[in-house]
Amino acid sequence: MSHDPDNAPITRPDAGAGPTPYEVVLVTGISGSGKSVALHALEDAGFFCVDNLPPELLREFLRIENQRSERRVAIAMDSRSAGSLPQLLPLLEQLQGEGVLIRSIFLDSGTDTLVRRFSETRRLHPLTHEASSTDQHRALVDAIELERELLAELREVSTIIDTSQLRPAQLRSWIHNLVNAPGNRFTLVFESFAFKHGVPLDADYVFDVRVLPNPYYIRELRPLTGRDGPVASYLHAQPEVGEMLSQIESFLSRWLPAFEADQRSYLTVAIGCTGGQHRSVYFVEMLSRWFESRAVTLVRHRELDARG
Repeated sequence: MSHDPDNAPITRPDAGAGPTPYEVVLVTGISGSGKSVALHALEDAGFFCVDNLPPELLREFLRIENQRSERRVAIAMDSRSAGSLPQLLPLLEQLQGEGVLIRSIFLDSGTDTLVRRFSETRRLHPLTHEASSTDQHRALVDAIELERELLAELREVSTIIDTSQLRPAQLRSWIHNLVNAPGNRFTLVFESFAFKHGVPLDADYVFDVRVLPNPYYIRELRPLTGRDGPVASYLHAQPEVGEMLSQIESFLSRWLPAFEADQRSYLTVAIGCTGGQHRSVYFVEMLSRWFESRAVTLVRHRELDARG
């Protein structure tokens, strides 16, 4: 039987009888959504980062890198390699089957946000030349929508971070938390947000708690958050708060095994209230505590984290 070196399994030099697990972070997403910030965050975390590696070179790069050291590797790929993207997903599945742990992070933003960012920086979208419109604004929107189509399948198998409302420091913090979580266990991400600033694009489930009593209207509780004792005590005393919490917990407990059986590596549950300060924050804190014994849990407070 002939041996094809281009398709040889990725193994450590001292792998012995079988392949040694090898972890790679893949950063991708919509242009303008913050991949440069994410790569800088990964460099700060000790990763060796490569930007815009063509998919057809991924296996050979990993083989070469793997022989040199055991440093952690992060690779960015995007629509600049549009012609090679169709072969990326089968390759990722093949590598995972060989024991390579691929942690794929997909950065996304709303179209309006992306248009504003490109306008402010005066950069051209990498797919602008594919747009047929001569109107600059329309051509940019068309390029963004085309990119969404090209990356749709990759988005489905990735951990998504919506950067529409995130400051660079906030994104760096979320990236650090994500890559430091165990990559071989199911991860539950609980995220609080304010409906007035939009629903997160990265949410798999969204629960609306605006119908519950609002601590904002109690003067001494207004400047506090759902992480503070007085607000937590107030909400804990409301029967409908406990009822909704219990129902959300029961729903997630019922369906988590199905997501794990479907080989999903993560699930993002977003809890929204009016300002993203009291009720949604309290729910996220409570739910993360309840589920931390059943899965890796990450907590994000979109509006509160933005203040820092």
